[in-house]
Amino acid sequence: MSRLPNQLQPIWPLVKRLHRLASFLLGVLSRGVAPLIGSRGLPHGAGLTSAETAAAEPAYVRLHPGGAGEQLRRASAVGTPARHWVFEAGREYDVPDRFVLEINDGIVVGDYGANLTPGGLLDYETSEYFGITDWREHPIFLRTRLPPVEHVDGTVVSLAVRGGASNYYHFLLDVLPRWGIYSETFPEQAPDAVYVPAGTERQRQMLDMAGLDKVRIIESLKHSAVRADRLMVPSMPNLGESAPPWTTRWLQERFPAQDVASRPRRLYITRGDRPNSRRLVNEAELWPLLERRGFVRVDPGTMSVQDQIDHFAAAEVIVAVHGAALTNLVFSRPGVRVLEMFTPTYVNRTFWAITDNIADSRYRYLIAEGQGPRAGGRMNRIQADVTIAPAAFDAALDDLLA
Repeated sequence: MSRLPNQLQPIWPLVKRLHRLASFLLGVLSRGVAPLIGSRGLPHGAGLTSAETAAAEPAYVRLHPGGAGEQLRRASAVGTPARHWVFEAGREYDVPDRFVLEINDGIVVGDYGANLTPGGLLDYETSEYFGITDWREHPIFLRTRLPPVEHVDGTVVSLAVRGGASNYYHFLLDVLPRWGIYSETFPEQAPDAVYVPAGTERQRQMLDMAGLDKVRIIESLKHSAVRADRLMVPSMPNLGESAPPWTTRWLQERFPAQDVASRPRRLYITRGDRPNSRRLVNEAELWPLLERRGFVRVDPGTMSVQDQIDHFAAAEVIVAVHGAALTNLVFSRPGVRVLEMFTPTYVNRTFWAITDNIADSRYRYLIAEGQGPRAGGRMNRIQADVTIAPAAFDAALDDLLA
């Protein structure tokens, strides 16, 4: 995910490398002067796992077991070209056990939810960030010191994660299920506050629908920091963007469809026409192939949360270029059929993983012609536009609908 303006999207790979390098280099300085800054000093070290963090500061940190993990063993995704390495690499994944990390006098920082112990450790496992391979590359080290720290009495549950404040997928799959982890681990303990993205009307709607309408909300902002008497940090529910089946079940239970009778059964999800936005460049050329098969063009970005849920719950067939709107596949009916299109420079398995959780579903991918990264390479051209050959598109639709 990238926050760069559309016109700067092509240079994202370079920007990301510079971002990681700057975090690493500035962190060397900031960690060195942390003892001189006092209570607003940056963390001087990290626990690579939450178990390590708890072991390092047992007087302040405890690990509470939650639900059991699971082994994901998925069949190969079907599409063109066959057995693409991105999908093959995601077929097997061991989802770890869930837990809640309790940090007495703990601090949570920023919209990415960096969780710190009173002894100055960053809990790396619950504070992960996009594309970094070492805790020293965490963007918290782009700061010279912590933001002004607000003390909150009582228990605060931190749901903030990287990308959760600005991306629908990460809010729905990463932020909200953390509340599910807390609730299953402490079913009778309502917190005094929740630290969570809440800057948009859509986010506030979903927080209310998830059962947080009676809890104090502290919005997780880029330059915010909260110290709690008891900071409760649920584990990351969607590691590797693997979409564990329990997350789909949890979301379906809490966000039920209300009106499916009046919704179309075949959806084409448009991404508009802005350059460098992962748009379908030749959408006008391909639309007649969809229209004659009974598809209706919709833009979920213009809909309310409930309207999106209802549209996807009603749909029998969904066609789209890869994008956050497909997160709504978690609400799809059994037997749904999905065609997802990609540019060869950015292929992502997130929505195949979600579709695989839906009973009797059929998923197909179609990757545009061109050269992409070799197996194991970085898919960094995140917002590159997509052009699909009409003949390939027509054949993919026939296969999907057969």
